[in-house]
Amino acid sequence: MAPQTFKIASIPADGVGKEVVAAGRRVLDVLAEQSGGLFAFEWEEFPWGCEYYARTGKMMADDGLETLRAFDAIYFGAVGWENVPDHISLWGLRLNITQNFDQWANVRPVKFLPGVRSPLRKADDTELDWVVVRENSEGEYAGLGGRNLSGRGPGNEVALQTALFTEKGCERIIRFAFDLARTRTVRKVSSVTKSNAQQYGMVLWDEVFERVAADYPDVATESVLVDAMSAKFILHPEELSVVVASNLNADILSDLGSALAGSLGIASSANLNPERRFPSMFEPVHGSAPDIAGRGISNPIGAIASAALMLDHFGLHEQARRIDAAIEAATGSGARTRDIGGTANTETVTEAIVTALRTALAPA
Repeated sequence: MAPQTFKIASIPADGVGKEVVAAGRRVLDVLAEQSGGLFAFEWEEFPWGCEYYARTGKMMADDGLETLRAFDAIYFGAVGWENVPDHISLWGLRLNITQNFDQWANVRPVKFLPGVRSPLRKADDTELDWVVVRENSEGEYAGLGGRNLSGRGPGNEVALQTALFTEKGCERIIRFAFDLARTRTVRKVSSVTKSNAQQYGMVLWDEVFERVAADYPDVATESVLVDAMSAKFILHPEELSVVVASNLNADILSDLGSALAGSLGIASSANLNPERRFPSMFEPVHGSAPDIAGRGISNPIGAIASAALMLDHFGLHEQARRIDAAIEAATGSGARTRDIGGTANTETVTEAIVTALRTALAPA
């Protein structure tokens, strides 16, 4: 049987992104070697990011989006450096991709790993496992607005930032969350809103959630204000399964969830175009971390777990679970970087995961 070859665009970008993408690629290539010729990866790396900006004045090539269209997926590192303002680096590369490729579903699992101590006391004796589903195309990150009236003199400028909520956008992400809930042990969707203060966009969100929920009578529901949900993440996380929220609210809550699991360094994410009209993009949640970049001590788990999400997207669910199990074996055996209480470096953790794949977890 001819192998199934997946064309992957690798964009390490900035800082520790280069280190963790290399680690994830190594793990994926080991899986391909072990597959007996069933699948393979064809990689092409692109040098886009803040270093590219310093040379060209652009975060990515003019034809970058057209080039990326030809790939099955995008494997992304992290973006941002001191030579480029954050709003330029983010909108010039990452958001340029997610917006133009309509990657409207951002999936961010919250996983508690063996050997990783959580600041939550409840995590010591309660099994916790939930996923944040983030609307990834509109909401507060729609990029609508502007700055005006600066000509009136200092102190008179006005900035408008408009959140966009469409019925279509709300429905597709909420329905995605319900479909995901049906695949989980606990079938429940928690909608996060702020409709008491945002009486237009968030009220539309609430109305769509109530309407869509009627199509899923087998899934439990709740609608919680974002401030109350922040407290619930800490006080009653055992009640969570799938949490669906707008672009900004889900961004913040997913970071909180990852911190509660031990570190942003272990957090994975998938930016999905579910219709597959465009390639989807997979990346760790953490940033470029200039303070530790180049020292070889960054945590590769977020990037490697994102690679597992990419395998799920390809339908290679058994291989994805092997990566998840190998990560758990590594952290459980003590292979942990300093952000999760260990002393291991990037290479040591990566090798521990590779070893787990090649030994106890290798296929018969």
